[in-house]
Amino acid sequence: MCLNSATMSATRLICNIFELAKTISTSFHISAISPTPKRLIRWNSNNQSCTILNVDGSCLGDPIRTGFGGVFRYSSGIYLSGFSGFINNSQDILFPELTTLHQGLILAISLNCGDLACSSDSLLTVNLIKDELPRYHVYVVLIQNIKDLMNSTSVSLHHSLREGNQCANFMAKFGASNDIALYIHSSPPNGLLPLLRMDELGTLFVRH
Repeated sequence: MCLNSATMSATRLICNIFELAKTISTSFHISAISPTPKRLIRWNSNNQSCTILNVDGSCLGDPIRTGFGGVFRYSSGIYLSGFSGFINNSQDILFPELTTLHQGLILAISLNCGDLACSSDSLLTVNLIKDELPRYHVYVVLIQNIKDLMNSTSVSLHHSLREGNQCANFMAKFGASNDIALYIHSSPPNGLLPLLRMDELGTLFVRH
């Protein structure tokens, strides 16, 4: 009334109040907030130019079967070697995550990889290796062995999101589904080939 020098009926005033209240309420509603942009992930997202090792651990089924695995590739994505293994009587996912890293570093020495970029999708594993050695950790010996191997070679350790670690995940599940303690794959298993091809092409995956 003050701004427009006009009167307004009570009914219209009430309607305006309700509409304004609705607008304000909608403005603060979660659905009105712009959605978070989708994050796209690909293999070798750090553009490493050296030999790349992806590792992973797996616990599957009931009863649980535990396995580990890894894949060595050139930075172009071309397959170099791979490994998988089965761990008997273990249901702690951290153990295969550490075991696969340890085994991968041992194999890297035998392959004369030189500069190596190693990626794991287990952030706990990466932090345990990079941080100061936890003296009373249940896997303190295994952790120290990994640290010693890394100190004796040119290795960088990175955390990878699982969408960029699918080939290693395949090998870990392959290990869990077999009874072989350690199997070196000089050529990729058939089921791994499509995943290798997608990584080589730089396929982007949506982060879930």
